Amino acid sequence: MKPWFTKSRLHFFISLPKITIVNTQPYIIAEIGCNHMGNMDLAHEMIKIASSFCKVDAVKFQKRTNKELLSEAEYNAPHPNPANSYGDTYGAHREFLELNVDQNRQLKQWAEAEGITYSTSVWDLTAAKEIVSLNPKFIKIPSACNMDFDIYNYLIENYKGEIHISLGMTKQTEEDNIIDHFKKANRSTDIVLYACTSGYPVPFEDICLMEIERIKGKFANDVKAIGFSGHHLGIAADIGALALGATVFERHFTLDRTAKGTDHAASLEPDGMRRLCRDLRNVAKALTYKSEDILDIEKVQRKKLKRKIEG
Repeated sequence: MKPWFTKSRLHFFISLPKITIVNTQPYIIAEIGCNHMGNMDLAHEMIKIASSFCKVDAVKFQKRTNKELLSEAEYNAPHPNPANSYGDTYGAHREFLELNVDQNRQLKQWAEAEGITYSTSVWDLTAAKEIVSLNPKFIKIPSACNMDFDIYNYLIENYKGEIHISLGMTKQTEEDNIIDHFKKANRSTDIVLYACTSGYPVPFEDICLMEIERIKGKFANDVKAIGFSGHHLGIAADIGALALGATVFERHFTLDRTAKGTDHAASLEPDGMRRLCRDLRNVAKALTYKSEDILDIEKVQRKKLKRKIEG
């Protein structure tokens, strides 16, 4: 039988970075995205559950201008997975799921009534302009669009809130270009930068949690915070992300992982999201050093149980 403690495992443990002490409460975003399935009543219900049952800090949706974002050929092509499609073409499918700016204004009002933050990912310049008009606390740029500098330039000039950027499907040279662009505009300290692997769902070997350490080491002094946008199964990897220094967490949220649509399978249902929020906040409290050699909670036990005491 092959021994458990091999040279490769020894190298892994030796090369682990020193654990970062977070000392901040994690900020947790339920990414509803398009999992509302085009239904405002369902979107409202998801906001209420995310707030009252799951205890998230924010909910996030998605905004696209489909005929601007897609070529004519892409718009008129069939959905690559017809079983998940809400229309005869990919464009019709996307239009079915799209909520207009007035509906997003209503989502924002519902979220704020529940005491949580509303936000949206914007996929094109028109969508960015529409969402800026709502003045949310933060706007997200998805991995697919993170090299669209027209969107960045508009946000730099017209939006004063946080700009969250996912780094899935992104070369390290492209990361440098993004941050340099915001530094030149004196806006990099408004950036939350997310480690991310773009896949639905992502197997554990492709989550690549150590990217958090790399991104933090490279950009932590330039940006507001380092986040983790996960598309994996379960909630174990998020705890590892917290220990490595991520403070903002985004997970897709659904009421039914078997529902029709691409994102549901990589989403957390309400109890999973509730446990994620609970566990992240509890572990964040635990990620500290002892404030003194013998804590107050230990003193009674020390007196009762300690066999030999120095001095």
